Amino acid sequence: MARKQYPLRIDPELWSAVQRWAADEMRSSNAQVEWIVRDALRRAGRLPGRGGGDVAPPSGGEEQLPRSRD
Repeated sequence: MARKQYPLRIDPELWSAVQRWAADEMRSSNAQVEWIVRDALRRAGRLPGRGGGDVAPPSGGEEQLPRSRD
């Protein structure tokens, strides 16, 4: 799969936190940033689907959590 290259301007403290998280997860910093962006898009309902278009967010615009059965 082809990758889009993009220069990223980021606060050094934020980048340091990403690097530590990546090391904890045994990923490169680049892979960690991609994972963070992909996860944020998925949670927002904006991750492109297999059909190619954006997926509409769930009603209310927030992630729906399963209800507990008390």
